[in-house]
Amino acid sequence: MTQFSVFIDGGAGTTGLQVKDRLLARPELSVMILDDDLRKNDAARKTAMHDADVTILCLPDNAALQAAEMTTGTNARLIDASTAHRVAPNWIYGFAELTEYQAEAIANAARVSNPGCYPTGFLALVRPLVEAGIIAPEMALTIPSVSGYSGGGNALIAAYENTNCALPYGTYGLTLQHKHLPEMTQHAQLTTPPIFMPSVGNFPQGMLVSVPFHAASLQTSVSAAALTDILQQRYASSPLISVAPDAPLTAAGFLAADHLAASDKMELFVFADETSSQFVLTARLDNLGKGAAGAAVQNMNLMLGLNPYEGLNL
Repeated sequence: MTQFSVFIDGGAGTTGLQVKDRLLARPELSVMILDDDLRKNDAARKTAMHDADVTILCLPDNAALQAAEMTTGTNARLIDASTAHRVAPNWIYGFAELTEYQAEAIANAARVSNPGCYPTGFLALVRPLVEAGIIAPEMALTIPSVSGYSGGGNALIAAYENTNCALPYGTYGLTLQHKHLPEMTQHAQLTTPPIFMPSVGNFPQGMLVSVPFHAASLQTSVSAAALTDILQQRYASSPLISVAPDAPLTAAGFLAADHLAASDKMELFVFADETSSQFVLTARLDNLGKGAAGAAVQNMNLMLGLNPYEGLNL
């Protein structure tokens, strides 16, 4: 059996720990994580990146930029889970289902930028409709969303789990300049940045990403069934993304945000009023699964020529 070496740079963070959990049980992989006394040692990190078949950067943006600079001009292959390179021209965007040829581009890439959790849900819903000519690139979209508190990293996790100071629900990003906006705009092929309304709830993992709009704002008249059909056709070959014609609501009529916690799948739903004059499209996923670690492992599998879904929680 061919064995591949994978270096996780930043293995102590939430995404790094989730990636490690998905990789350690796989006999074809040798996982490298530097000890605490070396994890900020640039020489040790550079050596590990050069020796590994693939490095997964689970770092803050500035540290990820530094890591990428350290490997410039080398054959090191990187997957960056931070925001730093998601619209960079020399990096391949790591959402394998985004286009027909995205998985192939990832497989052949030296540098792959992992998508954000919110953008993953948004792009899965919107990009096919832009390409189908239903949503115009200049259309003004709004994205009301909620994520589990694990998306905020160790500090927010501690606030919810170890103290009593966390809010049961709170909205943020109220400067309307969230760092996900360039990624959402570029990869959805929009010319008008959407209004992004993220929030966090008192549950660890899971998220809902919604896109509401009026039928009058679309470029052509469509029904909920037609929108569902477009999405179903787009993701028909994906074992990770499903499009449900009927949403599995709770007895009280809720769509649970944490239903896919610990899964690397994503579910898409189309809601409409009786006349199809108003729509709400919703993506449900785990912010640490398909929205982070699951996507990183899928990208790593592609880059190493392995089964794309090996090690994922299906």
